[in-house]
Amino acid sequence: MSPKRPYVSPLRAEGAARTRDLILSQATALFAERGYGRVAVADIASAAGVAPKTVFASVGSKGDILYRIVDEGVKASGYREAMDEVLALRTPEAVLAALARGTRVGNESQFAVHEAIRKALPVHEDGEALWERATAAYRDALRAVAGHLHTLETPPTCSQGETADLLWCWFGPLGWRALVVESGWTWDRAEQILHRTAVRTLLP
Repeated sequence: MSPKRPYVSPLRAEGAARTRDLILSQATALFAERGYGRVAVADIASAAGVAPKTVFASVGSKGDILYRIVDEGVKASGYREAMDEVLALRTPEAVLAALARGTRVGNESQFAVHEAIRKALPVHEDGEALWERATAAYRDALRAVAGHLHTLETPPTCSQGETADLLWCWFGPLGWRALVVESGWTWDRAEQILHRTAVRTLLP
């Protein structure tokens, strides 16, 4: 006779998931506003309306929370779906237009996550690993777009490696932040100019 499996209440599981999501949401907002180094687990618990022990039980330490924010942000950015759309296009102009739109949507929707990560880098115990974790899939996706552009009938005039570097410069998180946050541009204007710059620079 097989041992009985412990019963798991669906309602309890749903409640735990909602609590976890709330903790991560409040932690993201606090990290983005104050900076990772200036936020304690007690602050996150207070913002989420739970006890500190609930934070530890649900998500873990402050470092665990940050890594969870990074991983959830990567998934929520929709980069996989955006890349599927981009890589299905057959003209460079269409690829660059879709790339500008897709990376704009991802950066705009995940702005608080990006700010939380950026402000954590100077004080995190392993900022380099954190940055790699946050951006590796993003950069790989742009390398894939560069490779795709060089298979089309009118490829970019520079090398594939240089194309990938330029796409990261323009459409990576720092490129968007430089225009929207540091320079005060609207997301619409930034998308328009970054797309235009990519077309004029890369295409013959």
